[in-house]
Amino acid sequence: MFNFLKDKDRTPPPLPEGTVRRRYTVSGRVQGVGFRYRARYAASQLGLTGWVENEDDGTVTLEVQGDPALFAQMFDLIAGGGYIQITGIQSRDIPPDPWARGFSVRGY
Repeated sequence: MFNFLKDKDRTPPPLPEGTVRRRYTVSGRVQGVGFRYRARYAASQLGLTGWVENEDDGTVTLEVQGDPALFAQMFDLIAGGGYIQITGIQSRDIPPDPWARGFSVRGY
């Protein structure tokens, strides 16, 4: 009838070879300038999944998953916004999420 199994109770789908998930903290003029929406657009254009969110300290956090060769291109697309000024990027790899779909803006 209905399948109410949670994702953790199912076998995860296979990830494409070389998939990486990376958490970024981005500083500079990155809030109030369309950064999150440009990130969502760039990620969707490149076929990346994850999310982006403003932080209380003025930085922006992103989790991006996909082909790591595309991550720099994503930041190039984001930084193309006239008012966005990225002055620092910190990153660390985290475990990929086999259930990740789409790219969302958090914290409207």
